[in-house]
Amino acid sequence: MDRNTMFDLGGQVAFVTGAAKGLGLAMAEIVAQSGARVVMTDIDPDALTASVERLAGQGLDVRGEIVDVADTDRLARAINDAARRLGRLDVVFANAGISAGPGPLTDAGSLAQVDLDRWNRLLQINLTSVFVTIRTAAAQMIKQRSGRLIVTASVAGLRGERMCGYAYAATKAAVSNLVRQSSIELSPHNVTINAIAPGPFLTDIGQGRLHDPEVAAGFTRDVPMGRLGQPDEIKGLALLLASPASSYITGAVIPVDGGASAS
Repeated sequence: MDRNTMFDLGGQVAFVTGAAKGLGLAMAEIVAQSGARVVMTDIDPDALTASVERLAGQGLDVRGEIVDVADTDRLARAINDAARRLGRLDVVFANAGISAGPGPLTDAGSLAQVDLDRWNRLLQINLTSVFVTIRTAAAQMIKQRSGRLIVTASVAGLRGERMCGYAYAATKAAVSNLVRQSSIELSPHNVTINAIAPGPFLTDIGQGRLHDPEVAAGFTRDVPMGRLGQPDEIKGLALLLASPASSYITGAVIPVDGGASAS
């Protein structure tokens, strides 16, 4: 492996959930720019169409598919269909997720006010859909004896986080250990699985809460770099974990958080 090949994804097939905007779009874009054929999925048809058209306009090999990850049967079919149509499945980003409103220091975010319907919806989208993505993709990758699985976790799953809701923090902690647990089974099959744990990034998650300067200030108070991350700043780690360069990395949960998890 040399500098010219370690990040080359030519001939590979990637599948990305939550790919219409934000971090998922950045992930899809960087692996497409590195040579992969990319299936971009999302629940938002307008945003997905716009993003697919923009990337295709750059000459990248991308296609879009409307998938609600809460419908786990549909999600599994989409993954299997991508592998069947494109002949293989090399890289999968389990990125789709939602947030759960304010943190525990607010009245609305207190234990007493946690809505169980909302709690269960976050479990379905942030945890169960990730499990189904891993299980479905791993079956194909085990047959190939190769593959890269990358899960979007969060620093809110690595420590107590005053700005994040209970359900979000709990589900992100769960997916972090799901990654570690899965690596035990998948490693002998030459399949790696890792998690990216973003800190506060300027995306539209949570109805765009972080576009509110007061909310953004609350999040960045605990970030030594003193600012929100930009989606492009996830690309370096995303490409590393998708590429041959990460062949000896598995079961890792890696923060990208401006130093927040170190403070």
